[in-house]
Amino acid sequence: MEKETITSHLFQAETIAQALPFMQQYAGRPVVIKYGGNAMGDQSLADAFASDIVLLKQAGVHPIVVHGGGPQIGAMLDRLNIESNFENGLRVTDAQTVEIVEMVLSGSINKSIVASINAQGGKAVGISGKDGKLVTANKVRKTMRDPDSNIDRIIDLGYVGEPKIVDLSILNTIIQTDLIPVIAPVAADKEGQTYNINADTFAGKIAEALNATRLLLLTNVTGVLDEKGDLIAELTVSEARKMIKDGVATGGMIPKIETCCSAVDNGAEGVVILDGEVPHAVLLELLTPHGAGTLIKPDSTRHDETPPNSPIPLNPNGGNDIA
Repeated sequence: MEKETITSHLFQAETIAQALPFMQQYAGRPVVIKYGGNAMGDQSLADAFASDIVLLKQAGVHPIVVHGGGPQIGAMLDRLNIESNFENGLRVTDAQTVEIVEMVLSGSINKSIVASINAQGGKAVGISGKDGKLVTANKVRKTMRDPDSNIDRIIDLGYVGEPKIVDLSILNTIIQTDLIPVIAPVAADKEGQTYNINADTFAGKIAEALNATRLLLLTNVTGVLDEKGDLIAELTVSEARKMIKDGVATGGMIPKIETCCSAVDNGAEGVVILDGEVPHAVLLELLTPHGAGTLIKPDSTRHDETPPNSPIPLNPNGGNDIA
């Protein structure tokens, strides 16, 4: 055997040896991955993501994929000549728009991700928050303070919702098989009205209900940055909230950090914000010592602490409601 071949094999063996302890730590435990952004539009990145998910499942981890689709929804609305209205920078989802939202999220995007995972050797199944009453939604109520009058004004975003109740029955059933759930962030309220839900928020609530060992939010940034623009490897919940208070975290990073903190406060062991445009970002974060983004954990736990080896038992009754 040539020297170069031996060197290559040794490198592969070392890589596997480094990853093995992490595989053992996450085996039998749920990991929720929010997938979206530009990575969904790049075929090579989509294939890399799908192969990561398949490898995790083969390693005994329980990956649960929640996907977004804002750019694809916007493109479809443009194709259909449906004009979008915005309130304070937020899209208003009227009755016509919510039909398109569900068609794109639960249809074309969801099935495309399912097909990618299946093509990499996995067995994915596509569902939405409606299936098995996985998520029951409430209409979002937002207010905005008028800078002149200093009076709060209610903003009506139409059929935009937020998760209210999570019933894990269908997820527990899927997880205990060799299937990989791929979930569209669409859900209905108790009266059956359909709502579009922010994918980060949706994934956060699923992670809370599952007491997930990790929630990964794949974004188009490397993670949370400090005042100098350098990546922060780890933050406690208190430190993360202080970054918002101090104005270090701004813009779209604020709701992401708030989602992370809420998920950790309510059951998730840790949440990671990372760049989904890095090939194999999921494996780099979960199966390497250095990780790939910013980890947000409870105040009492540090990044160098090893997660417990024992898996989280799934609810024997097949459901876990949280309100």
